Amino acid sequence: MTNINITNFRKDIYELLDQTIKYNEPINISTKNGNAVVLSEEDYNNLMETLYISSMPKLKEDIIKGLNEDIKDCVKEDEVKW
Repeated sequence: MTNINITNFRKDIYELLDQTIKYNEPINISTKNGNAVVLSEEDYNNLMETLYISSMPKLKEDIIKGLNEDIKDCVKEDEVKW
């Protein structure tokens, strides 16, 4: 995570945002009133999706169950009937 004060953030806003978008590197901006974090839209959307999935107990349980399943007991991707 990039840490920067608000003055330097204002000076380099275009470059900093470009780097955040390209490399998904969050920016922690410090001000005298507290800090703020800037994320790429991709990171934000991924975070929101993770929170949404985590809020669904049955889906969360299914994911954990799948993670613990032995790979030899799984169906190969090319054998899945969509």
